[in-house]
Amino acid sequence: MGITKAGLPFVAVTTASAKIGAYICSYAQQVTGAERTLNRNARDDIYNILYTKENAQELAASLYYPGSLSLARKQAAASALSKWVRPANMKIAPQRKRWTEQEDRVLLQLNNHAEAATALGRTEKSCCIRPCRLRNGQAPTPADK
Repeated sequence: MGITKAGLPFVAVTTASAKIGAYICSYAQQVTGAERTLNRNARDDIYNILYTKENAQELAASLYYPGSLSLARKQAAASALSKWVRPANMKIAPQRKRWTEQEDRVLLQLNNHAEAATALGRTEKSCCIRPCRLRNGQAPTPADK
């Protein structure tokens, strides 16, 4: 938890436990609304869960509220995060729209990026990339969530 070199607030959680990782993702989603897909990293097979900007602020505030039982350095870091204000010229990224199994079926059946984009209400680029991810096993299935 802290401020990045670029001046952005972040909260990062690292764990080897799938159950702890799933709980952290669930708790953080309740607090911030930010959905995370839990994936182990390739280097050391652990989970690195990252929240930035307003999501980091909200999560830090819920974990390190005034008077909470915490390390002084963590309380100070959480306090520093709360002071960050989004610059006026910084865009807010739209919420990501997760793919469903039904959308995957329609995409593969149509086998045409433009038609699939129109039918699914997605961009042609996303309809172009998704089949590659499905073939390469990079796309999480609903069972992975």
